[in-house]
Amino acid sequence: ATAVSAVAADRDKLEAFMEVTGFDVAMEGLRVSAHNAPAMVGLDAADFGLSWSRVADEVFEPTQLKSDALDILEKTLSDDVLDHAVEFYASDLGQRLVTAENASHLADDVRKTQEGEKLAAELMARGSPQPQYFLDMSDAVGSIETGIGQFREVQVRFLMAAMAAGLIEADLSEEDLRLVLGQNDEEIRSEVLQTMITSNAFTYRAFTDLEMREYSEALATPEMKKLYELMNAVQYTIMADRYEILAVRMVELHPSQEL
Repeated sequence: ATAVSAVAADRDKLEAFMEVTGFDVAMEGLRVSAHNAPAMVGLDAADFGLSWSRVADEVFEPTQLKSDALDILEKTLSDDVLDHAVEFYASDLGQRLVTAENASHLADDVRKTQEGEKLAAELMARGSPQPQYFLDMSDAVGSIETGIGQFREVQVRFLMAAMAAGLIEADLSEEDLRLVLGQNDEEIRSEVLQTMITSNAFTYRAFTDLEMREYSEALATPEMKKLYELMNAVQYTIMADRYEILAVRMVELHPSQEL
């Protein structure tokens, strides 16, 4: 990540960058993902009682998440990459895209899936190029393979911390754990690909084919690729750190569980 930056940007400028690009809302969205943490160890959030939401909200406190992201970006994000991104996202199209993406981060998952499947089918039926643009955008901001790999690191760090804390009764080495988790990679790739298309169909439902082509081309620039490589690294690093803390806090609320 540090290789991205020649001269790091100042904090005020970074705060404006996070707001104009919607990265601040994306970081806050990590708190939503925390509610799926119990499923990783074969439990349900309800198993932890009323205290679960409080603990998850404390560990994924939005202001601290944003502060941690700013700390990393201060040291790694160069002004030229930042300025390039802000120029696009501050445009009329860019701001409409950010508004749509922010709303999608907070949308109900069931609604997003149901409407997204219908919208994706409609795009396919009329021969829209948007599904291909979605694939191109995914490759530009971080391939599906890369995304799976980054989330795998979150899983491994969380489960290793959970075993160390006694949350789950298992004695697996990190190597063995990776082998177990990797058994479903093909199925996961297929699910992620389908989810990505339906999710994007929902998120960008108000945009024309030409607008999505413009967005796809914008994301394909070297500066944007560097930007998203860094932002993905920031997001998954902070996510993994928080999941390790969450594993310890979960022990306070629930007895151990077999993996």
